[in-house]
Amino acid sequence: MKLKHHKDLTIQRWKEFPLYQRILMIATELVRAKNWIEKEDWEEAKNCYERALELVDLTVATVKGNLLGELLRWREIFGFYYYKKAYTIKENERFYKSLIFLDKDAFNLLIKDK
Repeated sequence: MKLKHHKDLTIQRWKEFPLYQRILMIATELVRAKNWIEKEDWEEAKNCYERALELVDLTVATVKGNLLGELLRWREIFGFYYYKKAYTIKENERFYKSLIFLDKDAFNLLIKDK
């Protein structure tokens, strides 16, 4: 898999991270995108979404079972949002929350911090 933004990251290296950490790293890109949306820098928000999509693709290549199906559904809907290019903080937040809900450990870590 050839990556545009994470050139040195391999599937094998990505697989070494626990699932909750992979989910949180994807979520971090959504947080960055939110910051760029607030500044109305659409190009930087788009770059964040591209990085998130790359990480989702790596994650899809490393998971099985029910999570694979859920992650693919999330990616499909997020992909439509990405191509729509009408980014909003509200939609970004929905994607962030739905991503975090995919892994109980990621969810619990974020809840514990609040």
